Amino acid sequence: MTEPVRCPWTKNDTLMQNYHDLEWGVPVYDSRALWEKLMLDGFQAGLSWRTILNRRDGFRKAFCGFDPQKVATFNEEDIERLVANPDIIRSRQKIKAVVNNARAYLRMQAAGEDFSQWIWAWVGGKPVQHLGPVPTRSELSEEISKQLKKRGFSFVGPVIVYAWMEATGMINSHHPDCFRRHILAPDAPATE
Repeated sequence: MTEPVRCPWTKNDTLMQNYHDLEWGVPVYDSRALWEKLMLDGFQAGLSWRTILNRRDGFRKAFCGFDPQKVATFNEEDIERLVANPDIIRSRQKIKAVVNNARAYLRMQAAGEDFSQWIWAWVGGKPVQHLGPVPTRSELSEEISKQLKKRGFSFVGPVIVYAWMEATGMINSHHPDCFRRHILAPDAPATE
């Protein structure tokens, strides 16, 4: 049996292929899961996504399953503990951003803004079908980044936001020949 055609970034890497085939680009509508993925994309900045996947279980354990209610209570002692944790990326700035972002997420929730509804409204509730060269950012990711920062989020620049939107299915940028593109959007018109 021949291997299916995948996006080139999987590079015959089993871990990346499994992530690509099962998760990347699948629309995520759960607010907590969207927040977790945004936090992981923040940790990925400057690193490979493979590094994050290898440590994802460590991140989940360190950040209480990415429960914003629990993470929002973290204090300086917790931050010091996390900076010393070899199972995660030990960037103080990124760790502090997750704690800050848990608080921002909860403020949105308290103000009646559901995180999932808020983010999906930017794309009309359904994935944008992207063809052509994939950018690292877009006008949309720049605006969402700006609006997240207005709500108190940090470490959510437009490149991080764009990668997050791709990973969570808001933007389908699977290669035109990739088998997953056709599974995720069999009848979608191509747009850029």
